[in-house]
Formats: sequence, C-alpha cells, structure tokens
Amino acid sequence: MTHPAPPPRRALVVGASRGLGLVLAEELARRGWQVVATARADRGGLPAAVRAAGGRLAVETLEVTDAAALAALRGRLAGRPLDLLFVNAAIDRGDRPIDEVPTEVFTEVMTVNALAPLRVLAALRGLVVPGGTVAVMSSEQGSVSLNTEGGYELYKASKAALNQLMRSYATRHADDGHTKLLIDPGHNRTRLGGPDAPLDPRRSVPAVVDVLEAQAGTPGLRFLDRRGAPVPW
Repeated sequence: MTHPAPPPRRALVVGASRGLGLVLAEELARRGWQVVATARADRGGLPAAVRAAGGRLAVETLEVTDAAALAALRGRLAGRPLDLLFVNAAIDRGDRPIDEVPTEVFTEVMTVNALAPLRVLAALRGLVVPGGTVAVMSSEQGSVSLNTEGGYELYKASKAALNQLMRSYATRHADDGHTKLLIDPGHNRTRLGGPDAPLDPRRSVPAVVDVLEAQAGTPGLRFLDRRGAPVPW
C-alpha cells in the first residue's frame, strides 16, 4: 500500500530581501519547505530566488516597524499554519562609543533590532502550529559574558536587549509547546557583516537550517550557534 507523501513544512522568514535572510529562505525552499519571505519595498534578491524555487517561495511586503503593516500581514496569512516563524531583522549604524551615539540613532537601532522582532512574534505566533518553532537571528555580540573586546557598543547592546526580551517572551509563553531559538550565525560576509567577514552565508546558513530542523519539537528557549552549540548569555 502506498502512503501519500506528508505535506511540506511551512515557514515564514521575516526580513529576507538580502543577506542571511535571503539565503535562509532559499535554503529552506531547496529542502522542500513552502516558504513565505518578507521584504520591504526593495525586494533585493527575492524575485530571482522566487523564479528559482519552483513554486516553493512566495513574497510578502512588510516593514517590521509598521504596526499596521504587520497586522495586515497577519490577516493575509490567516489560515496558513506555520511550522517555523523566523525573524531576521537588524541594522547597524557604525562603531561609536555609546556616549557619542545620537538619541535618534539609539532609538532606531533598538527599535529595529530588539523591539520589532518581539512585536513580530507577538503578532504572528498564533500561526505557528503546536510543536512548531519561533526563532530570531541574534549574535554572539549580544552575549554579555563574551563582551571582552571593544567596539560596536550600540549594536551589542541591541542584541543583548533582544536576547533579554526573548527570555521574557519565553517565560510568558512557557506553556505553548513551541521551540524557541536565538541563533548566532557567526560573522558572515553581508552588508551588515562587511566584505572582510570570515564566513560565506552560502556555507553557514545551511548549517543554521540543520540546527532549526534538529531542534524542532523541543520546547523551551535556547541560544545556539550555527553548529548547534550553546552560546553563553
């Protein structure tokens, strides 16, 4: 007796127009996932990725700091359950001591890097199936205990704030059964990471997807690197 193939797993990748988010969406689609990827008005490399994905990748427009746009996306996705909700949103505004950072720049970076991802999770977590995964792209630069070298104080603070807020989120939703992950992908050659970074996203992101797939179905919060090893808080 031939059994029907199981339905494809479904993922939403928020912030996927370029860099790590784009490669993540492409890799999931390559593995057979049905993927919805979001981008701002500039869709970057997503149109080409859609053409190459054979119907496994679709695109939605979203500005993560726009509450109305987020609510509209939630409405459009209603009835489309997710096995994975992955939020990849971060900006950097240069390497200055924190006392030299203008207030408006501090507010912008904290809003995009720490507040917006949690607002996305709050708005969309109801789409994630029981036993599904909610994940956020973090960084070892958000580790307080590993902060032993100078530089990029605002970016580090924003990622530390993200990690702390994710811990609060996990405490508040401890009984929902979702796998909750903060992922450190390493220092990659992207617009954010710079051209001299040691890692190629085409090599590091498949390892990240390995971690996502291996951790699926394990409730609770973990802060892991691309190899699946714990990152110190």
